[in-house]
Amino acid sequence: MSTEEQYDAALSAGNDHPDEMVVDEPESGYTHTASDEPSTPVRSIEGWIILVTNVHEEASEEELQDVFAEYGEVQNLHMNLDRRTGYVKGYALIQYPTLGEAKAAVEGANGTKFFDQELSVDFAFVRPPVSEDRGRGGREGGERERSRSPERE
Repeated sequence: MSTEEQYDAALSAGNDHPDEMVVDEPESGYTHTASDEPSTPVRSIEGWIILVTNVHEEASEEELQDVFAEYGEVQNLHMNLDRRTGYVKGYALIQYPTLGEAKAAVEGANGTKFFDQELSVDFAFVRPPVSEDRGRGGREGGERERSRSPERE
């Protein structure tokens, strides 16, 4: 069962917190739960997106594509350019179809040299760890005091 199918199954089964489910991808050998990591990668609508920072301003999409194709099928690669100079702004978004490929890219490319600059690679979307508190708001001690609206006549 793919990660997407596991996620959809958890939602349809009434699990309000599918980030707490166990994600198992046999083809990548990757299994985790929300408690295994400080934050959990989250799938976007179309795939698993990683953020690559410290990209050299003279790098091209083709060169970056070649580097990240080693870790799996790159579905989409986007590099923003500065309007004034035409150079790369220094980051890129790369989309993979599976969690295993994206995780391999994060682990394999993070810290590697590209145009004499060390790349920083991580997931673009992450869910913070599940807290024991599960409370809402920023105040301690439960509900805050609220003033009452005047009664209507």
